[in-house]
Amino acid sequence: MTDLYGLLPEEMEKLVMDMGYQRYRADQILLPLYYKFPKDISEIKQLPKTMREELIKAGYTIGSTKEIHQVVSKDGETMKLLLGLPDDNSVETVLMQYPSTKLFGIPRSTICVSTQIGCAMGCVFCATGQMGFETNLRAEHIVSQVIHFAEILQKRNQHVTNIVFMGMGEPMANYDEMIKAIRILTHPRGFGIGQRHITISTIGITSGIDKLAEEDLQIGLAISLHAPNDKLRKKLVPTAGPNSVQEIIDAGRRYFKKTGRRVTFEYALMEGVNDSIETAMELANLLKGNGSHVNLIPINPTAGDFKRPSTGRVLKFEQILVDAGINCTVRVEKGTEISAACGQLRTDMMN
Repeated sequence: MTDLYGLLPEEMEKLVMDMGYQRYRADQILLPLYYKFPKDISEIKQLPKTMREELIKAGYTIGSTKEIHQVVSKDGETMKLLLGLPDDNSVETVLMQYPSTKLFGIPRSTICVSTQIGCAMGCVFCATGQMGFETNLRAEHIVSQVIHFAEILQKRNQHVTNIVFMGMGEPMANYDEMIKAIRILTHPRGFGIGQRHITISTIGITSGIDKLAEEDLQIGLAISLHAPNDKLRKKLVPTAGPNSVQEIIDAGRRYFKKTGRRVTFEYALMEGVNDSIETAMELANLLKGNGSHVNLIPINPTAGDFKRPSTGRVLKFEQILVDAGINCTVRVEKGTEISAACGQLRTDMMN
């Protein structure tokens, strides 16, 4: 079976022309796919009945992920879906909404998509990392996560405004399918979201960062740093190399130079582990003058035995960075109580 959500518009054109139909038939498939959200090829009434039957007979389908379960936060601003895949695996994806005056009363709606089931990076503070790696997702499974939420938002007269590759898995470890999904999602004849509204988060696979810089895509890059030195980072990220800190700093600098897109360094704050004044000063010295942004993330519950620092310690850490001239913010977490926040996604923990 081949899911039509896994085809680029150019591939859709080739498909219909190889079937003996005119090129414009591709748009008669693409338009409803990304604006009407049909559940079956038989629902695409723009196509001749014979063509629909031919597509079905040839093994084409729509939407290879099915919603298994849905949970919503108390404030109604965060929703987590558990989606089933054809191979009986399942994956989590999250919608986070924020009030926005720039969108004329419509909330900013960010979809946090997954690229893998589980993760091989083994970060000790991350629920996904602790479940181990199971499998990579195909492009259509990544795109379908966005489509599920796009349909939900459409019923509210809202739309997807941002996409972050910060869900389950390491995006750079599923590079080809991730890139294909991005090209489908940003293609003007596909989902059509602007490239600058997409951010990829990576633990710091430098080969992937350098490859991404050559893709001619204006997307954001977030690198999970979590420590200002290799000894501490190795404890938190067991798969990190002996010189990982400097290597990812250098990779971020190369990415900025090539794309002109500012790099964000993500830093999960853990009480008594990496939140001391001395550690903050070391981080400030490391990043001073490189033009990057630091996103501080107080650790979330269920992520191992680590505890979130007090608000005072978080603000003190932030102030040290700001005083050093480093652009820094503390992430506004959403969905913590439904295990939908950063580091909490794990398919056997669906609430």
